[in-house]
Amino acid sequence: MRDSILIIDDENDLRLLLTKLLKLEDYVTFEAETGEAGLNILKTEDISVVISDVKLPDVYGIDLILKIKEINPMCEVIMLTAFGTIQDGVRAIKEGAFDYITKGDEDNKIIPLVERAIEKVQLKRRIEQLEKSASEKFSFDAITGNSILIKNAKELASKVAATDTPVLLLGETGTGKELFAQAIHYSSARKGKAFVAINCSAIAKELLESEMFGYKAGAFTGAVKNKKGLFEEASTGTLFLDEIGELDLSLQAKFLRVLESNEFIKPGDTKSTKVDVRIIAATNKNLEEEISNGNFRSDLYYRISVIKIELPSLSKRKDDLEALTEYFVGLFSNKLKKDIKAISKGFLESIKRYEFPGNIRELRNVIERAVILSDGEMLTEKTLPKEIFPGVTDKRDSATLLDEVEKNHILKILESVNGNKTKAAEVLGIGLTTLYRKLQSYGLE
Repeated sequence: MRDSILIIDDENDLRLLLTKLLKLEDYVTFEAETGEAGLNILKTEDISVVISDVKLPDVYGIDLILKIKEINPMCEVIMLTAFGTIQDGVRAIKEGAFDYITKGDEDNKIIPLVERAIEKVQLKRRIEQLEKSASEKFSFDAITGNSILIKNAKELASKVAATDTPVLLLGETGTGKELFAQAIHYSSARKGKAFVAINCSAIAKELLESEMFGYKAGAFTGAVKNKKGLFEEASTGTLFLDEIGELDLSLQAKFLRVLESNEFIKPGDTKSTKVDVRIIAATNKNLEEEISNGNFRSDLYYRISVIKIELPSLSKRKDDLEALTEYFVGLFSNKLKKDIKAISKGFLESIKRYEFPGNIRELRNVIERAVILSDGEMLTEKTLPKEIFPGVTDKRDSATLLDEVEKNHILKILESVNGNKTKAAEVLGIGLTTLYRKLQSYGLE
């Protein structure tokens, strides 16, 4: 069944004509003689498009637009008038009408117009669904764990999410700082805007300034066209700066200026670029010690650490290990199309004994490896690396075994995408250069 159309007009003949035209295109139609009757239909039916006369017995049609949008924000409104004026047309569009046409033209215009309005409605619905899916995927409820430390961290993060206050996430590598940053963003009023992340330690300091602030064409040799920086890309959204403790002192000063003034001057430009960005930073360093050692600006530290959230290491939240293990087993069983229905007692006991210096990231990798190596419906301790389960029978060391597992996995992915390395890198979640490097190390490139 196609989309539903509501026709509001006190002229019976016109309603019948429009209904006939729309039904020929397989649309579901509803009719109302007055604005009030039309609004009552909107409250009970899922209407995609309203076609309304401007002059109704009980209300001025253009005033009806806002009431329609209040009931159904997704709905598009097409206004009809016997005597159209530019002033009314401009006002209708300003109030949110999709279009404004003169009666008499509707025979040849109305169907294409309705189709374009429905395309817009469908696009808005898809965007809403994507935003809903992202919000659910990156919500605080999606962060697995019920230990006291992780509960406290989630509670504090959820409280600050509704504000634009800068947040500093502290914790060891692999404790889930980016996951928390995403949850804060998608729980905020900025959730429909961009979430932009950058690892300050992953880009050479000579290039980091251009990445963050962009530049104008001609700013330096090789700058052949304008480039937007990450601050601009994240404007009205959130910029997540991971490993901010690695930021060069000269860049720290420029970064501080943006935080204080919401503007900056790009290399090669003569005027300021204004931005509106919410900052979330993260580090595994002790920034107070870095300040004492002259490696980090105290004024920047106080600016980004209005709210500090400490994320516990996995060794401090052993109560969450079983739930995290089950989550990752389910994730990778589905991803790798394995039919794993149970986890052995020995597997869980081995996992709980291990300290996981690499935290959740290491646990995730261990579980992925175990799922790849599993042959049956139960995940057993024999699929664990020997540093976690010393009784592993494979005579090769775990590093060699893991290399083979990784190699076979990469080959399977390449085969599934017909050898397309760009697609394979996307599926694997690694950079294209990383994929080439791994293939070379395996003697496959």
